[in-house]
Amino acid sequence: MRKLTQVAFLALAFMAAPAYAEMKIAVLNYQMALLESDAAKRYAVDAEKKFGPQLDKLKRLEDDAKRIQDRVAKDGDKMQQAEQERLELEFKQKVRDFQFQSKELNEAKAMSDREMLKQLKPKLDQAVEEVIKRGNFDLVLERGAVVDVKPQFDITRQVIERMNQLR
Repeated sequence: MRKLTQVAFLALAFMAAPAYAEMKIAVLNYQMALLESDAAKRYAVDAEKKFGPQLDKLKRLEDDAKRIQDRVAKDGDKMQQAEQERLELEFKQKVRDFQFQSKELNEAKAMSDREMLKQLKPKLDQAVEEVIKRGNFDLVLERGAVVDVKPQFDITRQVIERMNQLR
C-alpha cells in the first residue's frame, strides 16, 4: 500500500509541475540484474556442484522413507508386530535424518548465497551507477514499484551487460 501511495504521489507530482516533463526516468529490476549476471550464473553452477551430493543424499532419504511408509500402508496388517514396529522406527529415523540434513544444507546454502551477494553487490552497485550516469537519468525506480513500463525505459539489460564487463 505504501508503494502504491508513493507511485501515486510521484504521478501527481509529474502532472502538476511542467518542469518534471524534462526529467529522464528509468526502471531497473535490481534482483534480475543480479541473478542474470555472468557471475551469478557461474555461482549457480558452482553451488549445484558443491551442494549436489547433499541434495542427492536428501532425495535418497526421502525415497527410503516413502518406500517404508508405502510398505507399512500396504502390508502393515499382514506383518508381525515386531516387524511393523521396526519399520515405523526406521521411518521415524529417516524423517529425523532428513530434517536435520535438510536444515544443515539450507543453512550452508544460505551462508554461501550471502557470501556471493557480498561479493557481487559492489559490482552491481558500480554497474548501476555507471549506467545511470551514462544515461543521464534523473530518476530510477525499482521495477517492483512500477505497474507497467515501456521496454525503452528499462535499464536492467544495460546494467547486466555493464556488470558482466566489470572484473
